[in-house]
This record gives sequence, C-alpha cells and structure tokens, in this order.
Amino acid sequence: MAVSTSSSTAPTEDLREAMCPHRLVLEHVTSRWGVLVLLALMERSFRFSELRRHVGRVSEKMLAQTLQTLERDGFVHRDAKPVIPPRVDYSLTPLGREAAERVRALAEWTGVRMEQVQEARVAYDTARESKPA
Repeated sequence: MAVSTSSSTAPTEDLREAMCPHRLVLEHVTSRWGVLVLLALMERSFRFSELRRHVGRVSEKMLAQTLQTLERDGFVHRDAKPVIPPRVDYSLTPLGREAAERVRALAEWTGVRMEQVQEARVAYDTARESKPA
C-alpha cells in the first residue's frame, strides 16, 4: 500500500492496490465464513464444535482457518483452558465486536432489500434471454 502524508488519499484508492492490507482485512471480514462467524460470536462465546453447528455447512478445516485468520487480525479471542478434556472458547474482541456490528448492518440491509435484488435479477435474466446471440 502506498503511504501518503496527504489527507486527500481516499480509502477506496488504497483498496485498489492488490496487496493492500486494508483489502486483506476486508476480505477476511466479508468472506462467507468470516461474516457468519462474526455474527454468531455477537450472540455469545462458543466452543469450536458449537460454533460449527451454529454456523452450519462449514468444514472443520475452513472454520479453523477462518477463526485463525480472525484471531490474527485481532477480531477473535481464543481462550484455551488447561483442563482435561481441553476446552477452547472463542469470543469477539472489542475490535471484533465493532467489525461484527458493521457486518450485521450490511446483513440487515440485504434482508430489507432482498425483494428489490430478486426483482433486478429477474429483469436482468429476462433481458438476457430475449437478446439474440
């Protein structure tokens, strides 16, 4: 990412750079599983297997990778308790809660606007089907 001392550099300009750290964080937070994990952890902390059941249809490997990535970015706290059998709980950090609130707002917006999206899809598909090849 280019470092600029000018306040005129817009964040969207930074996001256009392929290896921009902003872009990577955005990808982590808005990935399919990242969104679902953040939203689930807004409710409460979860053990791994509980979270996997709650999120649904996610493989152990993908959930483990998602949690590790979100933990590395500072969004998720992993609390491993030294007991037998081992117990690991996952929860949101304050930074993670802030990100999850933003993601939830987008998820709620999509719920409110889904009918319009479906109408747009039908209109698009109809127009494409009626055009000669």
